[in-house]
Amino acid sequence: MPLITLSDIYEARARLKNLARPTPLLPLALPELGAEQVWLKPESLQAIGSFKIRGAGNRLVALTTEERARGVLAYSSGNHAQGVAYAARALGIRATIIMPTTAPQVKIAATRALGAEVILYDPAHEKREAVAAQLLAAAPAPPVLVPPFDDPYVIAGQGTVGLEIFEQLPAVDLVLAPVGGGGLLSGVGAALKTLRPGVKIIGVEPELAADAQASWRAGRVVEWAAADTGRTLADGARTLAVSELTLAHLRAYADDIVTVSEAEIRAAARRLLLEARLVVEPTAALPLAALLRHRATLPASANTVLILTGGNVDPAVLAELLA
Repeated sequence: MPLITLSDIYEARARLKNLARPTPLLPLALPELGAEQVWLKPESLQAIGSFKIRGAGNRLVALTTEERARGVLAYSSGNHAQGVAYAARALGIRATIIMPTTAPQVKIAATRALGAEVILYDPAHEKREAVAAQLLAAAPAPPVLVPPFDDPYVIAGQGTVGLEIFEQLPAVDLVLAPVGGGGLLSGVGAALKTLRPGVKIIGVEPELAADAQASWRAGRVVEWAAADTGRTLADGARTLAVSELTLAHLRAYADDIVTVSEAEIRAAARRLLLEARLVVEPTAALPLAALLRHRATLPASANTVLILTGGNVDPAVLAELLA
């Protein structure tokens, strides 16, 4: 299966110049880690509060005139939905988004506010891919499907995060990133492993939604049930399975995928809120939770980057984290 190239990622960055903003690297003091310097990559500072604008934006800008006229269809638990809706509004493209009823209300409302039509489905009884297939089959001029991770344009767009990390910190040794469908880790891995082959790339999942770890270790796609992945507070990691495309990238570029508990996710999110002064959603706290839990078994590093994927936290969850 063809993997994306560094050229694909540079082309993505050129397409995204009017949609996605570069995000800084911010130092985080963690005295318990000694001399290891930890840097935060706050994708929560994007216009939609998430890295997802990169992949969605790259896909939509690359559409032909005929494809733009048909509109786009996407499915997402929240952040990809906002990325597609934001890019569609900026480009004058009609967008329809399929979202689970379990998605945070703040993400559903934000997607609608960006002008997209939202169609809700019950993840306990339906699969979003099946809902999308039904809509596409019924449409006289089917919209273009923009999946959240199973697309080379989306992966290349997410890979621009890796380009920025290398340019901001050429001596980076270790990068930790959340894993949902694997698009971010795939793109970042493709960029950094090409530019700095010695860097270690680690994915992080909740223990309650560890389908990517299972797939990575088995060498084949392993699917989890929605009833299982739905238990985690990290809604961005509730994906039931990675795709064949992202698994191929993960097998090529990821050095490991580790897991953390719900208590560790909450503690890390609270620490980022209070010590880094960054509003993050639980999924974005996965890398810090993993660094604190697995430091003894993670690769040695003088310069470690934690990718904070988003800040679209439900107000009720935020209140719970701060309580």
